[in-house]
Amino acid sequence: MKYKYILFDLDGTVTQSAQGIRASLEYALSQLKVQPPDLDDYTLYIGPPLIDTFLNLCGLGIEEAEQGAQLYRDFYNSNGKYMNKVYEGIPEVLEKLKGMGAKLAVCTSKYEKFAEEIIKILNLENSFEAVCGSNLDGSRKDKRDLIPYAVETLGGSFEADREKTVMLGDTWFDAQGARLCNVDFIGVKYGYGSIEAMQHQGACAFAETPGELLTLLS
Repeated sequence: MKYKYILFDLDGTVTQSAQGIRASLEYALSQLKVQPPDLDDYTLYIGPPLIDTFLNLCGLGIEEAEQGAQLYRDFYNSNGKYMNKVYEGIPEVLEKLKGMGAKLAVCTSKYEKFAEEIIKILNLENSFEAVCGSNLDGSRKDKRDLIPYAVETLGGSFEADREKTVMLGDTWFDAQGARLCNVDFIGVKYGYGSIEAMQHQGACAFAETPGELLTLLS
């Protein structure tokens, strides 16, 4: 194996999650009586930390953005998380990587408890040794903070194991985090993000399908 620590973004890399995310965002904005922006472009809000979406995409102030984030989480917890579907081929890829001795973690800016619950709903809890996400207060939301946290949760030493670590994702946030952490990055073309934006952050390897990840990782 080329890598020992393989970190998977969740939304758009492991799961098809757009339906639940959009529904939760629309609910939160309706409760705040805020006209939603055009949500047809998933690249605008799938990938960024949640609070950033309310601040930057929706144009809210910090207090209202925090209210929106809580409304979003309430709806997502009761409805949105059940709308996730695993990408075809991902379970087989995870099984093969584990069989080759790799240590696998989910590495997502999503609230960690939600990420853990989604992995259980999709029956993938035995595929990952760790599920690493953000805290409820919004800390540890950026990939540059999550990547070291994930490696260390898997039992590694981030400083010593950078060359053995790879981040897999579908957005420029994933690619940027990998670049800032000085670890390898592999983008997936089947997700929600922009290939050009990932390339702008230094991404040079891409998988067309989940199955192609095996070739790039071994």
